[in-house]
Amino acid sequence: MGTNGSTMLKPLRQGLPPLDPAAVSDAASCALPARYEAVREARRFTRDTLDGWDVGDRFDDICLVVSELVTNALRHALPVAPCRGEALQPPVRLHLMRWSERLVCGVRDPSHETPVQRDSDDFSAESGRGLFLVESFADSWGWHPLAGSMEGKVVWAMFRLPTAG
Repeated sequence: MGTNGSTMLKPLRQGLPPLDPAAVSDAASCALPARYEAVREARRFTRDTLDGWDVGDRFDDICLVVSELVTNALRHALPVAPCRGEALQPPVRLHLMRWSERLVCGVRDPSHETPVQRDSDDFSAESGRGLFLVESFADSWGWHPLAGSMEGKVVWAMFRLPTAG
């Protein structure tokens, strides 16, 4: 009576909810180097970006989720030995996009591996909690492979924003 593994992955693989790219109020992105200081750089970039955007009380949630997504990309999605030439292209890229009522953060990485949320009852465990935190603090999340000639995938999280007035 085993569960069908493919049904577990379907919600994660769904694309972003329909968001009109033309209606984006603000967008920002930054390339991140393949080293752990990149998490700090991503947090600083996110804080500086969100300072100029109205995200209400979601500020801390978004910063936390960005940290987790970037950490996961660095920890699980980078090749152990990069090929020559890959050093020229930063392997991880953070994207922030804001519409009037929602914000999406996406982290692009070169791996085709499915992000897996580990079942861990050990809440003191250092690793394996990243996607649990993403699911807890974001309104929805998922991933999709990159199209065309681009290698890898994007893992994204969406936040509903408080509407003005």
